[in-house]
Amino acid sequence: MSFKKRFSFLSSLLLALSSALLGCATEYNVATQSEEWIYHDTDKEIKIGKSVAREIEKAYKISENPLFQNRVKQIGEKIAAVCDRKELMYYFNVIEAREEKDQEDIDEEVNAMALPGGYVYCFKGLFTAANPTDDELACVLAHEVGHIVAKHSLKKLQGAMGYTLLRIAAMASGSPEAGYGLDAAFYQLMMGYSQEDELLADRLGVRYARLAGYDPRGMITFLEKLQRINRKKPLRPFSYGRTHPYAPDRIRVVKEEIGEGMSFQDYINIEKAEHGRRY
Repeated sequence: MSFKKRFSFLSSLLLALSSALLGCATEYNVATQSEEWIYHDTDKEIKIGKSVAREIEKAYKISENPLFQNRVKQIGEKIAAVCDRKELMYYFNVIEAREEKDQEDIDEEVNAMALPGGYVYCFKGLFTAANPTDDELACVLAHEVGHIVAKHSLKKLQGAMGYTLLRIAAMASGSPEAGYGLDAAFYQLMMGYSQEDELLADRLGVRYARLAGYDPRGMITFLEKLQRINRKKPLRPFSYGRTHPYAPDRIRVVKEEIGEGMSFQDYINIEKAEHGRRY
């Protein structure tokens, strides 16, 4: 493609992008306490979340165990009532393996996930780990609500949209190296939330759990429990150990949020985690 044609194509692409973003403005994000570009309004966010939720429920089965469902809904509703985004209707559900052959892999997952628009799903294995009180489960649910409040999923979707446009532009430029670089960036984008997003969700989770009447130290005891679990068995595809920052970092942030001082062992654990990153 000649330079003139490439320039014309890129100009058209930029015009299309500008048209797509017309009417968008910055909005104040209560979680990050800053102005941010959010391309989707709340109604659109809810529609996106509902669409993704349908796919989740095709892949997994909503648990029919009333003890699990009632517990997660009761705790979740208390968290939702004190969070910073009350314009959403929140949905809390427990999911299980749909096929018998997947039960061992799926039902032992110690994790939860949040979708745009107020949808929160817990794997059944979370109930085995987050016991015997409700404090630990409340902190995990509050962490997921924190992701929704901060609109982390929406911002990831915006990043994916920007990637698509940039990928087309890179192909038009005739530079395959540029395309490979964008592929690597997109892979990182889709691997999970950034460490900053996860730590912010921890801060918000502790805050919401406390406001809802739960002990915020439940986040610390749950993270310590996860450390022990993850040391004994290999990481599973959806485990917190794979998709979240190192537990010592998270414990540090949680203790800062609740005003609890760091212990000597905390510093040792952080040093070990940092050593593991370097080697």
